[in-house]
Amino acid sequence: MLDLPFERWTLDAALTERARRTPDAPFVRMVDGSPLSYADMLAQSRALAYALHLEGVAAGDRVVVMGGNCLNTLRCWFALNLLGAADVTVNTAYRGQTLVHAINTAEASHMLIEDRLLAVLRESESAVPRLTRVLHFSGRDESQNASQNASQNASQNASQNASQNASQNASEVPLPRFERLSIAAMPTERSAPDDWQAPGALPQDMASIIFTSGTSGPAKGVMLAHAQTYLLSLESAVQLKVTSDDTYYVFHPLFHMSPRYVAIYAALIAGAQICLDRGFDAALWLDRIRASGATVSIAHGPMLEMIFAQPERADDAVNPLRRFATSPFPKHIAADFERRFDVRGLEVWGMTEANIPIWNSLDEQLDAGSCGRVIADHYEVRLVNPDTDVEVPLGTAGEITVRSRLPWTLMQGYFGNPEATLKAWRNLWFHTGDLAWQDADGRYYFVDRLGDRIRRRAENVSSYEIECAGMSHRSVLECAAVGIPSEFDSDDDIKLVVVPSDAPAFDPLTLLTHLAKELPHFMVPRYIEVMSDLPRTPTNKIRKAVLRERGVSATCWDRKAAGVDLRSLIQAGA
Repeated sequence: MLDLPFERWTLDAALTERARRTPDAPFVRMVDGSPLSYADMLAQSRALAYALHLEGVAAGDRVVVMGGNCLNTLRCWFALNLLGAADVTVNTAYRGQTLVHAINTAEASHMLIEDRLLAVLRESESAVPRLTRVLHFSGRDESQNASQNASQNASQNASQNASQNASQNASEVPLPRFERLSIAAMPTERSAPDDWQAPGALPQDMASIIFTSGTSGPAKGVMLAHAQTYLLSLESAVQLKVTSDDTYYVFHPLFHMSPRYVAIYAALIAGAQICLDRGFDAALWLDRIRASGATVSIAHGPMLEMIFAQPERADDAVNPLRRFATSPFPKHIAADFERRFDVRGLEVWGMTEANIPIWNSLDEQLDAGSCGRVIADHYEVRLVNPDTDVEVPLGTAGEITVRSRLPWTLMQGYFGNPEATLKAWRNLWFHTGDLAWQDADGRYYFVDRLGDRIRRRAENVSSYEIECAGMSHRSVLECAAVGIPSEFDSDDDIKLVVVPSDAPAFDPLTLLTHLAKELPHFMVPRYIEVMSDLPRTPTNKIRKAVLRERGVSATCWDRKAAGVDLRSLIQAGA
């Protein structure tokens, strides 16, 4: 376990130290690929950092990264942090205004993007004026070639190889034509000179910006310092008791906090191995666990319910997986899930802004419904009345508020949004917007969410962004988006309530087609309900609680019941 002194709590220090201690140990491989060692990953990350340095990226810069689960996306993150820059890794489903908002909020001049997503960027080229340089990369596993070239010392040959590789990639993928942006293939096979020193970072420097949706506005960019990402990763390795003998199975998208820090960075600290999958498939989950030899993983509630819903087999318990962290661990299946797959599930509570301050313990039996106790060495947690900030008694639901005992280990604010930062840090405590209660034994139990945030398949969805997309269609006079319980625990389906401009002519499929072009797939509503007026308070605020309580009324149009395939709809509009 890397237990570095605080002044070395940075990704560049951790990667360098791990590569020094166990250079040949396997670090990461794609589910269908061969492993990269820690020394390989350091060499490749250093080579890419040098190439980005030549592109003009400097310490302190923010660079947008948009790529699926592949080794190149991982290299982008590591290389930028070695360079002292912050990676702004965004959701690959972003398009239209959601993508424009993320790029413009980050104030980035450079972007690294997977080939297949270039067409999405092209659609928004005119709306991102600060962005000037775009480097594209392949989502295929090219680890062996990159490793061989990065370890060579012949800079000239490596440069020639990089140029040839760029041309090959460009010819294999039909690239869209851009009017203004400068586009080139990302160099992946250039070696850095031996005497070049990557700038690195300090614990208080910004490591990453991760966008997380709020309740009343566009997604906010959470600023994470290196010290925060190191502490979260160290805690995860400690709480899950990860060792160098372990293998993580990771399928969550790399733009989320959990796969980055609870799995990949935690594995680096522990000297463990990562098996990275390109996505989640409940029907293949157990087979992938067995094939990868995974002993530890991460999950979230709806995914576990999808896995549990698969036909039970007599040998389900015959697998190498020993434990996983999850939020939540659905109470109604928790005990049976552990029995069926012979595995321990640790429910936790956390969020991008506040790390994971509440954990269950592997040393205790399952307490279904509890997310555990506070890691008191590093955090303080109070449950307060959300209106008064006064602490509530034991057994009473209150808003979870958090602060850290160590500097730079909770979010440093929302980038470019000081008003939201001040609101969240009211009275010197970070206000999470989540409700929980605590028992006399110090255990916490999550209750619900404050505000209008919608939770959809592990994505926090802003109702505001859905409403903006809806209002941009000529058939909509006004609208409101709400979450209503889906078939999964702690998960929502999205309902858009619409007051049409011309009710007799209103067509829900036409509106849905428009929304599929404007929104990421996880934001596209399942239900569209038509009303003549939206219910409002005396101060003219929409009474969303009333809309939620209506649920799926007789007047709701259901795209699933109508036989509309969302994937086909999105592809048709691409």
